[in-house]
Amino acid sequence: MKKTDLEKNKGLKIAHDMKHAAAVRGGGVGQAATLARREQRKLDQQAGLVPFACKLEGKLAARLQELAKEHPGGMNGLVAEVLEKGLAGMTA
Repeated sequence: MKKTDLEKNKGLKIAHDMKHAAAVRGGGVGQAATLARREQRKLDQQAGLVPFACKLEGKLAARLQELAKEHPGGMNGLVAEVLEKGLAGMTA
Protein backbone atom coordinates (compact mmCIF):
# COMPACT_ATOMS: atom_id res chain seq x y z
CA MET A 1 0.00 0.00 0.00
CA LYS A 2 1.21 3.47 -0.76
CA LYS A 3 1.89 6.01 1.94
CA THR A 4 -0.92 8.22 0.59
CA ASP A 5 -3.39 5.33 0.84
CA LEU A 6 -2.43 4.74 4.45
CA GLU A 7 -2.90 8.41 5.29
CA LYS A 8 -6.25 8.45 3.50
CA ASN A 9 -7.41 5.42 5.50
CA LYS A 10 -6.30 7.08 8.74
CA GLY A 11 -8.33 10.15 7.83
CA LEU A 12 -11.40 8.07 7.03
CA LYS A 13 -11.05 6.22 10.33
CA ILE A 14 -10.81 9.48 12.26
CA ALA A 15 -13.86 10.89 10.46
CA HIS A 16 -15.84 7.72 11.21
CA ASP A 17 -14.82 7.80 14.87
CA MET A 18 -15.89 11.44 15.16
CA LYS A 19 -19.29 10.72 13.62
CA HIS A 20 -19.78 7.74 15.91
CA ALA A 21 -18.81 9.76 18.98
CA ALA A 22 -21.25 12.52 18.03
CA ALA A 23 -24.04 9.98 17.59
CA VAL A 24 -23.34 8.44 20.99
CA ARG A 25 -23.25 11.83 22.73
CA GLY A 26 -26.49 13.06 21.22
CA GLY A 27 -28.12 9.64 21.03
CA GLY A 28 -30.58 10.26 23.86
CA VAL A 29 -32.72 12.74 21.97
CA GLY A 30 -32.49 11.07 18.57
CA GLN A 31 -33.07 7.65 20.02
CA ALA A 32 -36.25 8.74 21.80
CA ALA A 33 -37.58 10.24 18.58
CA THR A 34 -36.78 7.02 16.71
CA LEU A 35 -38.61 4.94 19.30
CA ALA A 36 -41.60 7.26 19.16
CA ARG A 37 -41.74 6.95 15.36
CA ARG A 38 -41.52 3.16 15.58
CA GLU A 39 -44.33 3.06 18.11
CA GLN A 40 -46.43 5.39 15.95
CA ARG A 41 -45.84 3.16 12.91
CA LYS A 42 -46.95 0.11 14.91
CA LEU A 43 -50.09 1.91 16.05
CA ASP A 44 -50.82 3.04 12.49
CA GLN A 45 -50.38 -0.50 11.17
CA GLN A 46 -52.70 -1.89 13.85
CA ALA A 47 -55.30 0.70 12.85
CA GLY A 48 -54.98 -0.37 9.21
CA LEU A 49 -53.43 2.91 8.10
CA VAL A 50 -51.19 2.88 5.03
CA PRO A 51 -48.81 5.70 4.00
CA PHE A 52 -49.97 7.30 0.75
CA ALA A 53 -48.04 10.00 -1.05
CA CYS A 54 -49.03 11.99 -4.12
CA LYS A 55 -48.13 15.25 -5.83
CA LEU A 56 -50.57 18.15 -5.80
CA GLU A 57 -50.59 21.66 -7.20
CA GLY A 58 -49.29 24.23 -4.73
CA LYS A 59 -52.62 26.07 -4.53
CA LEU A 60 -54.49 22.88 -3.71
CA ALA A 61 -51.92 21.83 -1.10
CA ALA A 62 -52.10 25.27 0.54
CA ARG A 63 -55.89 25.09 0.61
CA LEU A 64 -55.77 21.65 2.23
CA GLN A 65 -53.28 22.89 4.83
CA GLU A 66 -55.55 25.80 5.74
CA LEU A 67 -58.57 23.51 6.09
CA ALA A 68 -56.55 20.94 8.07
CA LYS A 69 -55.78 23.53 10.76
CA GLU A 70 -59.46 23.62 11.70
CA HIS A 71 -60.24 19.92 11.09
CA PRO A 72 -60.31 17.77 14.23
CA GLY A 73 -58.43 14.94 12.50
CA GLY A 74 -55.74 17.21 11.10
CA MET A 75 -54.43 16.67 7.59
CA ASN A 76 -54.92 12.89 7.71
CA GLY A 77 -58.53 13.16 8.80
CA LEU A 78 -59.31 15.90 6.30
CA VAL A 79 -57.83 14.04 3.33
CA ALA A 80 -59.60 10.82 4.34
CA GLU A 81 -62.92 12.66 4.62
CA VAL A 82 -62.50 14.46 1.29
CA LEU A 83 -61.50 11.25 -0.50
CA GLU A 84 -64.41 9.31 0.97
CA LYS A 85 -66.90 11.99 -0.11
CA GLY A 86 -65.32 12.27 -3.54
CA LEU A 87 -65.23 8.55 -4.14
CA ALA A 88 -68.82 8.18 -2.91
CA GLY A 89 -69.86 10.80 -5.45
CA MET A 90 -68.08 8.96 -8.25
CA THR A 91 -69.74 5.61 -7.63
CA ALA A 92 -73.26 7.00 -7.18
